[in-house]
Amino acid sequence: MTPVLSLHTISKSFQPGVPILEDVSLQVETGKMVCVLGPSGCGKTTLLRLIAGFEEPTEGEIYLIKRLVSHPGLVVPPEKRHIGMVFQDCALFPHMTVAQNIQFGLFRWPLDWRHARLVEMLQLVALEDMASRYPHELSGGQQQRVALARALAPSPQLLLLDEPFSSLDINLRQQLREEVQDILRRAKITTLLVTHDQEEALSLADALAVIEQGHVVQYDTPEAVIRQPRTRFVAQFLALGQFLRGEICSQGIATELGMLPLLPDMPLVRHSRYIDLLIRPECLHLCSKGTPAQVVHTRFHGTRKLYTVRFPSGTLLQGHFASETPLRLGEQVRLRLQPVDLVAFPCEPQPVNCGMRNTECGMENQEV
Repeated sequence: MTPVLSLHTISKSFQPGVPILEDVSLQVETGKMVCVLGPSGCGKTTLLRLIAGFEEPTEGEIYLIKRLVSHPGLVVPPEKRHIGMVFQDCALFPHMTVAQNIQFGLFRWPLDWRHARLVEMLQLVALEDMASRYPHELSGGQQQRVALARALAPSPQLLLLDEPFSSLDINLRQQLREEVQDILRRAKITTLLVTHDQEEALSLADALAVIEQGHVVQYDTPEAVIRQPRTRFVAQFLALGQFLRGEICSQGIATELGMLPLLPDMPLVRHSRYIDLLIRPECLHLCSKGTPAQVVHTRFHGTRKLYTVRFPSGTLLQGHFASETPLRLGEQVRLRLQPVDLVAFPCEPQPVNCGMRNTECGMENQEV
């Protein structure tokens, strides 16, 4: 099946030698929602503007269903791309009613078709009773649904969402996310969502493109990104856990919390001696004979408490601990490590405080 959107080695620079985006390639399949996720300033909105036709790429090509719409020297205008777009601030026309806003892009349609499409869109976004209201008479969530209906009304091949929930409070944001997800699935529309909100991306996306400083560093399903982040940045940005220093030796991986098995297919560490292990909160468990640590911070994480503990080396890790009584700040505990989806990243050489000599670890003659 031909993808709705194809980006081939897209780069964009506003100043010579200062790329905002570099060598970006990805495809968006029909009916899927792809979330472009990354911190502020990484190039997300620039990517969206290139796809919409507001900017010209410095390098590369953009295709919409096999149709070339952008490359250096050629930019098909936005109005000829059959793309819908919902902006962060809704961008509704304040002097127009809900009905007039939704019908704005339908002026070339016959009158009876415009009316039928308006009725369909109002039903889709559950605003049938508000067609005659003006934007200032609507709540933030209702305004966002009107903007969505206006973008969907001309039956676009692709819908672009530019952080559409960022201006809403947290409760309304979650509610509207679920409503928009349901609307888009019923409309069977291919969607590209730009966001810096990890929870938003993970809850909505069929596929996730994580951007770091203008580069797509991972493009995969949300489950794959969570289970096997390909870079340290992805793991840190998604707040998947903290890092524990390890040293690869003949017996496995020596760490401050004991010896761990070295799996033959463990990615990224085949030629490294010193590594950083991603330790997720569910990996740490209380026990009577484990490594000593001190509780230094607590906070609720959903309905459970998330504890931050400090080990003798100064390493800080976080964990959800099953305990009959809440742990107190300053309390001494003992912990063992039970890895889940173990991921490791190469790091600079640094001794590991594991209580084992190199001869015990089998590393005395091994080269880095």
